[in-house]
Amino acid sequence: MRTKNAEPATVGEMLSEEFLKPLAMSLYELANLTGITANRIEDIIKHRYRINKHEGLLLAKLFHTDDDFWINLQKAHDIWRHKAL
Repeated sequence: MRTKNAEPATVGEMLSEEFLKPLAMSLYELANLTGITANRIEDIIKHRYRINKHEGLLLAKLFHTDDDFWINLQKAHDIWRHKAL
């Protein structure tokens, strides 16, 4: 259970741990299915890139999540990070 001050999950953590690994999907397969480049997906997973609305919608469509699921994850982590500074 996360507390109010705990770091929320990042988009990369959620994507890797809750979607790609359980589905045994490679980032190359994800790239092929979404049109997001494999390099961009790797950057998202390694927390080197913030997801944008378009990419969030592509992931939502593929994984059958709410349209705002991915962008809300990004926003939650951005807010936490800003408060931690």
